[in-house]
Amino acid sequence: MIERRSRTRRILEVELPVLLIVLFALGPYGWMILTSLKPQAELSTWPLTYWPREPTLQHYSDLIARTNFAGSLGNSLIIAIGASLLGLGVSIPAAYAFSRFRFRGRQGLLTGFLVINMFPVVLLIIPLFLMMRRLGLIDSFLGVILGHSTFSIPFAIWMLTSYFNAIPKDLDEAAMIDGASRLQTIRLIILPLLMPGVVTAGIYIFITSWNEYLFAMMLSGQAVRTVTVALQLFIGEFTIQWGLLTAGGTLIALPVTFLFLLVQRRLVGGLTAGAVKS
Repeated sequence: MIERRSRTRRILEVELPVLLIVLFALGPYGWMILTSLKPQAELSTWPLTYWPREPTLQHYSDLIARTNFAGSLGNSLIIAIGASLLGLGVSIPAAYAFSRFRFRGRQGLLTGFLVINMFPVVLLIIPLFLMMRRLGLIDSFLGVILGHSTFSIPFAIWMLTSYFNAIPKDLDEAAMIDGASRLQTIRLIILPLLMPGVVTAGIYIFITSWNEYLFAMMLSGQAVRTVTVALQLFIGEFTIQWGLLTAGGTLIALPVTFLFLLVQRRLVGGLTAGAVKS
């Protein structure tokens, strides 16, 4: 009897509220997918129909065939991969230095990497735009990649530092005693052990770059247009192309949703490790 009461209480106090929160969070995503499957005639009918009477993929076909959305997908893929490679190239050696060396201002810098995420990125866009224009990097892949790296690298360094801290320093010392240089120790000993953290940080940077809108809008143009900027073009002053908009939103959400589900446990593990290790 007590066990049954405890089970009922758990359902009412924990499982049911969690289910309602999940449904509330997934509701807009499900509505977007259902809207993208509705024929054009059903998008303006009243009263609203929640389930499409005649599901169709016409909006997806028009999105790929009649717009340059496919090219924007390719641009976003190039930029996200480039930002991931650049971010990891900077974050890995920086995180190793923070983990293995003790120097003045170390703790302050680590704290600053977290504090900087509290400020809106819009504060950086004007000076960054002026800098990129002076360097001639506006509407270029390199310019957008550098822009995306400015706000993803600090958090990636903080996260990778926690992974480095979990690897005993004795491994470094043992490898150096055997004659390995520091670079050889990092490449042959540390990186294979760090690979789960590297993958997690790389996917975090990829997802952040893929979903970013403000920097992509300010630093790109017609030559280099990401999917987030291309999606905004379906919203006009007087009309909104709901079919193309929801189809494009669904295509954008699928890759990052899959990647997040793939690494969510490791991502949360990196966050909690960073909270308890110095």
